[in-house]
Amino acid sequence: MKDFEYLGKDEGGPLRWFCPANPGLPPIKDAPVLLFLPGVDGHGMGLFLHHKALGRVFEVRCLHVPISDRTPFEELVKFVEDAVIVEHLIDGNKPIYLLGHSFGGCLALSVAARNPDANLVLILSNPATSFDRSNLQPFLPILSSSHHLSIIIPWLLNFNVVDLVKLALDGIDNRHHLLHKLTASVTNQSSPMDILKQLESMPRDTFSWKIQLLKSATRYANSHLHAVKAAVLILASCHDSILPSREEAERLFEILPNCKVHYLNGSGHSLLLDPSVNLLTIIKGTGFYRHSRAHNDVLDFMPPTMAELKVLDNYNRPAMFSTLEDGKIVRGLSGIPNDGPVLLIGNHMLLGIESIPLVSQFLHEKRAVLRGIAHPVMFPKRTESSSLGTDVFTLAKVFGAVPVSFSNFYHLLSVKAFVLLYPGGAREALHRKGEKYKLLWPSQPEFVRVAARFGATIVPFGVVGEDDVGELVLDYDDQMKMPILKDLIKGFNQAIGDFRITGESRKQDVFVPCILPKIPGRYYFLFGKPITTKGKKSILNDRNEANALYLHVKSAAENCISYLTEKREEDIYRSICQRTVYQVLKGSHQIIPSFEP
Repeated sequence: MKDFEYLGKDEGGPLRWFCPANPGLPPIKDAPVLLFLPGVDGHGMGLFLHHKALGRVFEVRCLHVPISDRTPFEELVKFVEDAVIVEHLIDGNKPIYLLGHSFGGCLALSVAARNPDANLVLILSNPATSFDRSNLQPFLPILSSSHHLSIIIPWLLNFNVVDLVKLALDGIDNRHHLLHKLTASVTNQSSPMDILKQLESMPRDTFSWKIQLLKSATRYANSHLHAVKAAVLILASCHDSILPSREEAERLFEILPNCKVHYLNGSGHSLLLDPSVNLLTIIKGTGFYRHSRAHNDVLDFMPPTMAELKVLDNYNRPAMFSTLEDGKIVRGLSGIPNDGPVLLIGNHMLLGIESIPLVSQFLHEKRAVLRGIAHPVMFPKRTESSSLGTDVFTLAKVFGAVPVSFSNFYHLLSVKAFVLLYPGGAREALHRKGEKYKLLWPSQPEFVRVAARFGATIVPFGVVGEDDVGELVLDYDDQMKMPILKDLIKGFNQAIGDFRITGESRKQDVFVPCILPKIPGRYYFLFGKPITTKGKKSILNDRNEANALYLHVKSAAENCISYLTEKREEDIYRSICQRTVYQVLKGSHQIIPSFEP
């Protein structure tokens, strides 16, 4: 496969692959191959905003189809299929990613259907499998009647000119005035390469060929969906004026057996050209990045990028304290060991609202990623980014969360990770009235035995502050007394199976508690004195010793909660008003004082 830099010129010739120029670092070792399949325009530069980020974790190849090319769709499928076979022969264990936008999505699905046993991962950006239901369908004959419009349809299918398209659909009588505005808009957007110069010279028969090619792709892909066995991630724009992408994502989700959907609420058809879309973050956050045949939550984890770390700047940093070896309590995390394995054991506040600031503080101060053990509800098959940013489910995965399982817990400690475990789990995060700051832990001390097996350091901690954020109005018991809410809760939880946290089966219905917001206060964390289990292998076989250590950890966490509940009364910066004034006067990056420990 020949590597070359694309210079933005259509020089004719055969179909070919190119490696985009990447100003960043080279790909990591054993990086999987990613083949980008462009829209019907074929120029292959629709991924240029993501070259640097993707080029760090993938070997990126982009397909270039010359404008004058007349290769039938099935031969295009064969061309991509040949590349997949070559990569498979090089390393059959590594996955091969097919990233297809619009027309390229049909191409990716068709290749996957013909190769059901191949180690493929499909990422489809607004796939054109719904082109027969496109808003443009009624207007194609009219649009084809003007020689100027030979440059527009391919451009519309790949670039986001949503408002102008809406004008076209609302007022076709003013199409000549619209044409002038639309052509000017396209000209202004064509700065990355000289792609527009190619499209301006597109003959009428080439335009007709591209439309027929798109129709062939739609028919072929839809007729072979039943044969697609690969993992599929669909990126669907909620404001796509060209294709009904959101509805199509729902349709494909029901048909494809191994499919996830990520909706982008603020994007149009050309979501890969939307600067607010971080493609790598979505791939990682949906669990679609892997090095082998199956995704491994531990081994396939990629640390957050600088762009992803900036997201955490939006969260206020809590007041954190830790305990040194001599028992002295100090501000900050200096009492936490620098080397793993470390097991942080503490209490959940309502809805687990403490988790994000906790993870953020460890990244900023300890340069350590907390690998949280999280409830299955945090890893849905449908996620959504809004205009305000990436959703919490995607961020949880990006910043280290893994689904709760004994296997994940075991493997994280084996690689000396910093592991965050809440023994109270969902029951504690969704506690009832009167259970604020109460530890709802299971009776079996399994996490103590696993920690001892790897010589992990256990750090008990407590966190308070939920009562300064909101007041619980309707809890689980209240809602179960209301027939409508009861049916909604039971219906939602039918899909969530039972699971094990620390050796004990615990089923907790997931629901949304009704909370009355307050003027935000402050979160306080206290990490107790580290407890080493190194050299204590006797805990593995001595139930009494294991139970004694478990009760010691639980007692230490309760003491941390009691300490913080009392000491926070001394904090003059407990209110957000005082903290805001302090930051205005001293600067937003200054650490806000708290009580003296």
